[in-house]
Amino acid sequence: MPMIEQVSLGVADDRRAGRFWAAALGYVRRPPRYPGDEWIVLEPPSGTAGVALAMDVSDSPVAEFPRIHLDLHVGDRDLDDEVERLLGLGAGRVDWPHYPAEPEPGQLPYVVLADTEGNRFCVSGHRRAGTFFG
Repeated sequence: MPMIEQVSLGVADDRRAGRFWAAALGYVRRPPRYPGDEWIVLEPPSGTAGVALAMDVSDSPVAEFPRIHLDLHVGDRDLDDEVERLLGLGAGRVDWPHYPAEPEPGQLPYVVLADTEGNRFCVSGHRRAGTFFG
């Protein structure tokens, strides 16, 4: 069966987006594959599982309700602490109108953010205190 090797994000500023996502995920830039290869592709550090993330320069506008987005899980960190870290790296809060009124059984709290290019992504995990969504 095929597997996802890489996800490409449409971005206006590939260097800015690359810096954000490298810091957000702890990823490293893939070395050039040939002389002049300047395509920014981020990969998990050696020995770490994960899918590569490519910065694909695009003139298309950011979708308010994208058809595809990334879902990040904070692991053992507090959700609110991680959201604050991502905001400090340049992410922005999204006024998301589709948070459920009541969480589904077993559903983790999540927050919708946008990267430095406006691409929406979700961050989920456990909270020590506070509200369920947003």
